[in-house]
Amino acid sequence: MALVSVLSIFGALCWWCLVLFPWRPWSTDEHIETQEYHASDERLQDITVLIPARNEGAYIGRTLSGVKAQSEHIQMIVIDDQSTDDTAEQAERFDATVISGTAPPVGWSGKLWALEQGLGEVKTPYVLLLDADIELTPGIVSELLRKAHQENLMMVSLMAQPPMENFIECLLMPAFIFFFKLLYPFALVSKAESCMAAAAGGCILVQTQALRSAGAFACLHDALIDDCTLAAHIKRAGNRIFLGLSHSARSHRGYHELKPIWEMVARTAFTQLKYSPWLLAACTLIMIAMFWLAPFAFLLSQSPELHLIGTLAWIAMFSTYLPTLTYYQRSPLWGFALPVIGTLYLAMTWTSAIRYWRGERASWKDRRYESKTNH
Repeated sequence: MALVSVLSIFGALCWWCLVLFPWRPWSTDEHIETQEYHASDERLQDITVLIPARNEGAYIGRTLSGVKAQSEHIQMIVIDDQSTDDTAEQAERFDATVISGTAPPVGWSGKLWALEQGLGEVKTPYVLLLDADIELTPGIVSELLRKAHQENLMMVSLMAQPPMENFIECLLMPAFIFFFKLLYPFALVSKAESCMAAAAGGCILVQTQALRSAGAFACLHDALIDDCTLAAHIKRAGNRIFLGLSHSARSHRGYHELKPIWEMVARTAFTQLKYSPWLLAACTLIMIAMFWLAPFAFLLSQSPELHLIGTLAWIAMFSTYLPTLTYYQRSPLWGFALPVIGTLYLAMTWTSAIRYWRGERASWKDRRYESKTNH
């Protein structure tokens, strides 16, 4: 019982540390939205949109339509990564330049090899790296470029709004953003003096020269968390970067059941922990303390102290999660589900670790990346 009390206090302290950290990792202040829209914006001729696509025929048309709505001057390159569906045909209908990608060399991830092939065709000062399932609101690319110019940023990235149409999406997708922000506080990412670097791979505007000077995609060719790795390379070179939320970039790849979300998280969760069993154990202990022992310890004891700890833990949990729920216009009542949500994400992390120990580093888009224990 003494151990439960200690871990309950520890969990509550963790929550209140998040509340009181000066960089406010739970805040939604860092965001970019569409301000003005001009279809003839000639500044966008300075941007080439690179879209790696493997079997994205169901999504890429909507994505390219959103890109074309930004400006008549914008250039689009789709790298067809050996698709077996109509991805290339869909891209050609929107007048995109289509590159037939080749199989990735040993040690390269498929997405990064596709981007490397596309980068060779880029002649513009800026590149917009865009996932094939991200729809952009007219005018948002102009806002990204404006922010880059005004604040001398080499990279501006948006965390696209995830789908939140059904129960499983409402349960897990706001929390996905919430946990990402706790891992990579956006305020620290934007601070030049901070070593924190991160990006959201779905939508990244980057200066072409800065990208090439940092080694482009060859320097991170086998990275599974390629967006944050790229951001680290760009920032380490002395450049300023920005990462923010947006309603103007939306993912339209829906998740109608738990499995695809589980697979998405399990693909890189153990990579986030640097494949360390010690970090996994620490993460497990911390999450149990924060999501279960701190808020529910009072059920195991009549101690007034534990009742106070539980109350304080719930207040901190709600206080930190509420800004995310509010930003995405979700009910505050979803905050009551955080213990269950945290448990599901912890289970996904363990799935990722178990697969790694079995020799599978990751599996995505019908490609399997073996763990280093297999080499």
